[in-house]
Amino acid sequence: MAFCTKISNTLHEMQPTLMMILVQMIFAVVNIGYKLATNDGMNLSILVAYRFMFGAAFILPIAFLVERKKRPKLTWRIAFYGLLCGLFGGALGQNLFLKSLSLTSATFVSAMINLVPAMTYLIAIFFRMERFGWHTKAGKAKLFGTILGIGGAMLLTFFKGPDLNLWHTNINLLETTKSHHHHPSTQIQNHNVAMGALLAVCSCVCYSIWLIIQAKAAELYPCPYSITAMMVFWASIQGVIYALCTERDWSQWTMGWDIRLLTASFAGIMGSGLLFPLVAWCVSLRGPVFVSAFNPMMLVLVAIAGSLFLQEKLHLGMLLGGILIVGGLYTVLWGKEEEKKKASQLVPEVTEVALSGSSRGGGRGSSAGEKDLEPSESREDARNSHTLTGLHMYHL
Repeated sequence: MAFCTKISNTLHEMQPTLMMILVQMIFAVVNIGYKLATNDGMNLSILVAYRFMFGAAFILPIAFLVERKKRPKLTWRIAFYGLLCGLFGGALGQNLFLKSLSLTSATFVSAMINLVPAMTYLIAIFFRMERFGWHTKAGKAKLFGTILGIGGAMLLTFFKGPDLNLWHTNINLLETTKSHHHHPSTQIQNHNVAMGALLAVCSCVCYSIWLIIQAKAAELYPCPYSITAMMVFWASIQGVIYALCTERDWSQWTMGWDIRLLTASFAGIMGSGLLFPLVAWCVSLRGPVFVSAFNPMMLVLVAIAGSLFLQEKLHLGMLLGGILIVGGLYTVLWGKEEEKKKASQLVPEVTEVALSGSSRGGGRGSSAGEKDLEPSESREDARNSHTLTGLHMYHL
C-alpha cells in the first residue's frame, strides 16, 4: 500500500514535467504538419487564417464557460491589447514564421525560434522596461546569452559544413504531398536560407513584442482563457483579411480530407486552443522558467522527425548553431531566474526597514522613505522576469 502511495505521489509531482513533454511533442507535430501542408501547395496565409479560425471556435466557448463568473468588465483598452496580441502573436508572427519555414526547414526555424528570450530582452531594454545591470552576474549572463544566441543564429545561417548522416530511412512524407494541389503562387522556393533566417528573426521580434503586451494585458485582465480567446479571435479576423488580400484564387480556400485540413485543425485546436491552458497551468505550478526550459526539446524532436520522415539533411553548422542558440537561451533564463531570486529577497527586507523607519518618524522616517523606493524597483524586476521568461506558446 505504501509503495502504491509512493508511486501515486511521484506521478503527481511529475505531472507538470509530463505535460510539458506532451506540449513540446504537439508543437513538433504542428511544425512537421506545417511543412507538409506548404509542400502540398497550400497558401501560407490561408493556412494561418484557418488555423486561428479553428482555434477561435475551440477556445471561445471554453473561455465563456470557465470564466463567466470571475471575468472583469471588458474595456476598450483590454480589447485593444487583444487586437495587438492577435497581430504580433498571431497573424503577423505566424505568417512570417510559415514563410521562413517554407524557405528553409522545420529544424532550422525550430532552432531560430529559441532566440525569442534574447529578442525580448533587447526590446525590453529599448523601451526601458529592463536594465542592463552590467555590475551584476544576472545582467552579464543575460547579455552574454543574447550575444551567444545571435552568434548561433548567424552560424546556423551562414555556415553549412559537412552532412551528418546519423541514420537513414526510406520514408519521405513530402513525396506523399508533392504536386497534390499544385498552384503557381504557392510553389516552394529553393532554400533561400538568408531570407528565411531574416523572416525567422522578424517572427521572433513579433513574438517578443506579443509577450510584453500579453503580460501587460494579464495585469489588467487576469483571465487567461479570455485573453487567449480575444487574441485568437482577432488573429482569425486579421488572418482572413490578409489572406483575402494576397490570394484571389477561391479554390485555394477549399479543403478536402487531406493534410491541409488535418494541419489547420490540429494546429488551431491543439496548438492555439488546448495547449495554452496546459502551459498556463504549468506556469502557475512551477513558474515560467520551468516552462521555458523545455523549449529546446522541440528542436530535438523536430530535428529527429525531420531527418527520419522528411529526408531533411542535418549539417555540422546546424548542429553547432543550434547548440549555441540553446546555450544562449539557458544563459538568459539563468540570468532572469537569478534576478528574480534577488528581487524576491530584497522586497521583504527593504519593506521591513521601511516599516520600522516610518514607525520611528522624523529624520529616520525620511531615510526609510528613500529606501522604500527599492521595493517597487524590485517588484518591477520580478514582474519583468516573469514577462521575459514566460514563453508559453512563444512560437506557435
